Amino acid sequence: MRSGKLALLAGAGCLAAACSGPSGDAAATAARPSSSATSTSTSTGGTSAAGTPSGAAATARPANGKPAGSDPVRVLPPKVSPFTYVFPVKGCRTTYTRKLLAGLPKSTIWAGKGCAFVAPVDGVVREVNTESTWKPDTDVGADREGRFVTILGKDGVLYLGGHLYSVTPGLKPGAKVRAGQRLGSIGNSGNALDTAANLYFGISWPTDPKYWWIRRGMVEPWTFLDAWRSGNRTLSPKQTVINVRKRVGALPKCTVLCVPRPVQKTDPQSTQSPPADGAAA
Repeated sequence: MRSGKLALLAGAGCLAAACSGPSGDAAATAARPSSSATSTSTSTGGTSAAGTPSGAAATARPANGKPAGSDPVRVLPPKVSPFTYVFPVKGCRTTYTRKLLAGLPKSTIWAGKGCAFVAPVDGVVREVNTESTWKPDTDVGADREGRFVTILGKDGVLYLGGHLYSVTPGLKPGAKVRAGQRLGSIGNSGNALDTAANLYFGISWPTDPKYWWIRRGMVEPWTFLDAWRSGNRTLSPKQTVINVRKRVGALPKCTVLCVPRPVQKTDPQSTQSPPADGAAA
């Protein structure tokens, strides 16, 4: 009888111990919010106990929905030379290719007839050719550019604009010109006679005009044309011209489109009238 009472009391003690053991601590821990859950709510823009937005959700947005300061800030290109350049065609839409044309380092800038060819840099007019003397049956190299103007820039570089429809009246060799000053109107003179209007644009160094193959272009121009058209107005071809001249010499020989077509001589006998009937041949 006594042993039965002891067993009953021991069972009651075990039951009390189970109620206040580890399982009770786990329940209390689960009921208490963790610090990590609180930080996650803040970082994702949750709502505080007072009902106000927190974190990124509290950032004010303008009426257009764009975050403040989203528009890019335009920065002027760095000044890379003391010279200022302009694109050689003014006031007209243009296109050009970035590759050798007919094996020559020059650019054909397509533009409407009558568009302005302007000085790409401050300088002095060197040559003015107001008459187009090119003929397809001879194709003399010195005549291919038709009407043209060359200027010697303050940077020491020679610039040629050819295939002009006309040269600005009164423009003479020795005249000082400013970047952007009109030198002529774009056309298709010279060997561009059967094409649309365009500007033949060449970059080289000054030589005697008899070395016409140098004048027509020795340096690939499109890198500089790209820069001048896009607003980088101080990118200069001066050093490139110096480098090319050192590599090929001041007076390199002509290697591309150098020899004119031979003049076809007419046989005198083929121009004589045929003999009359019955006459001796």
